[in-house]
Amino acid sequence: MDVVTFQIEEAYDRERIDKVIAALNEEWSRSQVQQWLKDGLVTVDGKVVKANYKCSAGDEVTITLPEPEPLDVEPEEMILDIYYEDADVLVVNKPRGMVVHPAPGHMRGTLVNGLLAHCKDLSGINGVLRPGIVHRIDKDTSGLLMVAKNDMAHESLVNQLVHKTVTRKYKAIVHGVIPHDYGTIDAPIGRDKHDRQSMAVVEDGKEAVTHFRVLERFLDYTFIECQLETGRTHQIRVHMKYIGYPLAGDPKYGPKRTLPIDGQALHAGILGFRHPRTGEYLEFEAPLPQEFEQLLDLLRNNR
Repeated sequence: MDVVTFQIEEAYDRERIDKVIAALNEEWSRSQVQQWLKDGLVTVDGKVVKANYKCSAGDEVTITLPEPEPLDVEPEEMILDIYYEDADVLVVNKPRGMVVHPAPGHMRGTLVNGLLAHCKDLSGINGVLRPGIVHRIDKDTSGLLMVAKNDMAHESLVNQLVHKTVTRKYKAIVHGVIPHDYGTIDAPIGRDKHDRQSMAVVEDGKEAVTHFRVLERFLDYTFIECQLETGRTHQIRVHMKYIGYPLAGDPKYGPKRTLPIDGQALHAGILGFRHPRTGEYLEFEAPLPQEFEQLLDLLRNNR
């Protein structure tokens, strides 16, 4: 079994332990964390605690991640745009329109299917449907993902995400002209109370912080770069909508009349992390996809 250890920060003082752990990693659901607590896999300062334990700043939390279930996802041969690979980690540039991992009713054609055919030796920590997956990006978002090829690498990369030391920068086109050059959105994200299929800024949501800077302004749109401090589901899409500048083409959070693009104009262009075995900092950059560049040309021509 693999182990993740961290200290409770001041921001989480007096919060329930299940809520704190679920907030650390977008791949861990609250119900999954509660099961770990029931199974005695979570300790605070060496003692097993229940889900309703109230954390104190400085508490040392240890999670013993359960053994993975046998894998039941079919490998599929596909062309993968791999930026880096060694015995421990792999960095891949996911195209727009590809789902990261299988789900019931959608078991084929995902990035995981392709990775299984390519590697055959992925970490099993996140279960049968998400082998090697440490973080994910939405189906219609393109860009870079880091993948763990063994459990040691997975544990290291998860800890880097928990401690907010992974560099994740995205390029996006949003509706409206943002007047200021830089900004930070610090607003908690959780399930939308009125639409359980969507996320929203909610009072009892998970901590979410997005930094952005303006790269270029157009007549009715702005080209921006966003840097994630946390990694919540749909974080950039929700945060930009929250401040009044939703992503162009976003079918869930944006206006219906928008630019000619199938899905949100969002690209995970820069990814940086410390190598799990060597500790060396690695950073990768994937250029904008062709259709994204075409949108920018269209906007520049319409100024």
